[in-house]
Amino acid sequence: MYRGSWSRMAVGFLAAAFAAPALAGPFTEAGIPASSSSFVGWATGVSELVRGPQDIANPGGAQASFGTSAAALGVANNGPVSLGDGGRATLTFGSLIGNGPGADFAVFENSFGSGGGVFAELGYIEVSSNGTDFFRFPSVSLTQTTTQVGSFSAIDPTNVYDLAGKHVALQGTPFDLNELIGVSSLLDVNAVTQVRVIDVVGRITSVGAYSPSLDSQGHIINDPYPTAFASGGFDLDGIGVINVPEPGSLMVIAIGGLALICPRRTRKTN
Repeated sequence: MYRGSWSRMAVGFLAAAFAAPALAGPFTEAGIPASSSSFVGWATGVSELVRGPQDIANPGGAQASFGTSAAALGVANNGPVSLGDGGRATLTFGSLIGNGPGADFAVFENSFGSGGGVFAELGYIEVSSNGTDFFRFPSVSLTQTTTQVGSFSAIDPTNVYDLAGKHVALQGTPFDLNELIGVSSLLDVNAVTQVRVIDVVGRITSVGAYSPSLDSQGHIINDPYPTAFASGGFDLDGIGVINVPEPGSLMVIAIGGLALICPRRTRKTN
């Protein structure tokens, strides 16, 4: 949800500030500031933007509409594009993303702190090295699922792993391609060309054709719901690149591509 909506929602935010959880989970990795010198590039294009409804319980109703696709490009600046419930965006880059030491890229949302927790509209992250086949990071959510996290309530971000949006605005959630090594022969973790963000619908009960969003371990993901506003759902503010393939790796990739498209010649013998 866009932070500029204070005048309409201040009461809800203040209530949430006094009901936020203590930080007690196992996933304490820090966000990466947008100003960090570790970023060597940012997303340069949007190959897909599919908005979701403002409320999944009314799938034929108004869609999220805040921001444009261009808002997701370049350095994160807290001016995002909103995806709505279940919406998605796929971003491209001026260079490949490679698997190097530590985090390889970071995804920015405009979440904000609330009483020690974070008002976090979460998102799945998927990557592709051919633009067709996408592979999802193995997310984990340990947030309780007994009670729905309300529209203006916070979650404990240390209970969440590999879901974008767990860090506050201008602090990117890091992702390490090392986690996807061997997931498929269709993914080259040293030649990622696209990153996809898919809004997690945080509703914990089914409605209509909707079933709750699950993490990689089958846990229901609970995050603020409903966010029935034009700025509802995941608010994508940017994707920063940290690691690119080494020159030697690029040569191997290029040779491998040529081998696929160039027929082998056989020597004719008499």
